[in-house]
Amino acid sequence: MSEIILPDLQACVLCEDVRQEASGQQTLVGIIGVIPAPAVPIGFFKLCLWTRWCGGTGRFLQQSAILTPEDDSPIAESQVEFHLPALDAHATNVHVFGGLQIQKFGVYTVEIKIDGELRLRFPLPVIPVQGMSEE
Repeated sequence: MSEIILPDLQACVLCEDVRQEASGQQTLVGIIGVIPAPAVPIGFFKLCLWTRWCGGTGRFLQQSAILTPEDDSPIAESQVEFHLPALDAHATNVHVFGGLQIQKFGVYTVEIKIDGELRLRFPLPVIPVQGMSEE
């Protein structure tokens, strides 16, 4: 039986879309660090969370979520199983959060776990912005 080694999270990017190119490469569109909005609620057709894992071996479950500012309850969740057959392998996962509704301003949290163990948390501020209306 193969030894299980927990992988490292090499990269994680929240974006509007991930496109598969003819070459097999992926293009990340609309990288998001903050969400400026003239008013809430604000809706998204989809948001994508792109992750790359490496340096491990075995089968794993990645769980990703976007959590509310006040009580860390999820407004979006996704999970995917993946396999790393050798230490020099990598796995790229894309979580698609569809029909996301953000009800209020504040600092939301993006959370990534592997097999239930927290590997990364980062802030996602949703801030009011004046003068964004269409004229």
